[in-house]
Amino acid sequence: MIKREQLALVKSLVVVTAGIAIYTFGFIKLNMCNHLAEGGIAGVTLIVHSLYGIDPAYTSLLLNIPLFILGAKILGKRSLAFTLYATILMSFFMWMWQQIPMELPLRDDMMLVSVVAGLIAGAGSGLVFRYGATTGGTDIIGRILEVKLGFKLGQTLLVIDALVLIASLTYIDLQHMLYTLIASFVYSQVLTIVQNGGYTVRGMIIVTRCSHQVADAILQEINRGVTFLKGQGAYSKTDMDVLYVVLNPSEVRDVKALMAKIDPDAFISIIDVDEVISSDFKIRRRNYDK
Repeated sequence: MIKREQLALVKSLVVVTAGIAIYTFGFIKLNMCNHLAEGGIAGVTLIVHSLYGIDPAYTSLLLNIPLFILGAKILGKRSLAFTLYATILMSFFMWMWQQIPMELPLRDDMMLVSVVAGLIAGAGSGLVFRYGATTGGTDIIGRILEVKLGFKLGQTLLVIDALVLIASLTYIDLQHMLYTLIASFVYSQVLTIVQNGGYTVRGMIIVTRCSHQVADAILQEINRGVTFLKGQGAYSKTDMDVLYVVLNPSEVRDVKALMAKIDPDAFISIIDVDEVISSDFKIRRRNYDK
């Protein structure tokens, strides 16, 4: 058991290290070299570098030290250790990439630069977040405000990023800011995909008067397990079996076709599922896997 935990820890550290290396490569070789802004602490380091010429590798570390002190009691030991590890590595890789004379041939096409910057940053950050680490900075501020003042983490990070991007107009023009927004959009999309491991699963909740017929059809034609949840109509006070089934996106279309035949008046709710933990569930399931 101990050996398995140690291997899992080593794997996490390796992936987090790779993620930070990828993120900082894009940050130095694309954002900094092409005057694209950034949100959070990384964006502040770019502002300081542009105005005062201070290396972002040093600024990043100096800005994060007081945040670690403030967040030490709020972050768990494991989260704090991973975040400290990631922050130190981030400064190291920022410094390292500046020492390597490498120039990407994308300067003449800022649209391509912004898309590639978003792809690289999203891929790197996705790997870091997937294994429970962060790069410090505004994540710690958000956690502190969430615990102390009850502010929602997502809203806090959004406000901070917006303020940093507005401040970035002190050294970039509006055109570069618009390219930055394109990079930020691509970043958010790629981050979600990488963090979830490309996991695309849907949950379907079905309220129908033909629950057993529908369940049999899903079991036989889609080859998916179905769970009955006991439900009651708030208005009608009628007891009924509510169906819950987890599917891959292509199977959702098949179930909707089944429902159109069996009970066109059924109530169907389709939700995104971040993860399924089950030895029996497979994202792709063929009809003969019975």
